[in-house]
Amino acid sequence: MIELGCNAPDFTLQDQEGEVHTLSAYQGKYVLLYFYPKDDTPGCTKEACAIRDVFPDFKKVNAVVFGISADTVASHKKFAEKYTLPFTLLADPEKKAVNAYGVWGLKKFMGREYEGVFRSSFLISPEGKIVKIYENVKPEVHAAEVLEDIRAL
Repeated sequence: MIELGCNAPDFTLQDQEGEVHTLSAYQGKYVLLYFYPKDDTPGCTKEACAIRDVFPDFKKVNAVVFGISADTVASHKKFAEKYTLPFTLLADPEKKAVNAYGVWGLKKFMGREYEGVFRSSFLISPEGKIVKIYENVKPEVHAAEVLEDIRAL
């Protein structure tokens, strides 16, 4: 179980270009890990585009943004190109990170049950600690909310 103040679980995942990233390589910066259900779906597109639109503000506060889903590198590449996303999308088809952060589980949609990624985010301090957990994220306002929190820290 992930809790505030604990060390953020490290991971090694490929981005939309096939480059490998580890969380530990970003010590010294704030990191927003935002987990989302699926590339190019309405809510996920709204969330990604809202982050895209304020991305220069994330850079100003020395923050790195990673979008993570269980989609493939190829799916992420198509999604990032379609919406001109300037941040990194990490592919987790083996569900290592989504399980480590506890955001994979049983979901319900229109009376159907299935397993998937919960729309959740984690703000990680420059020291690698979890400083904020966002559950049931509202895609349109999430980026502004995270920026406000970083500025307040």
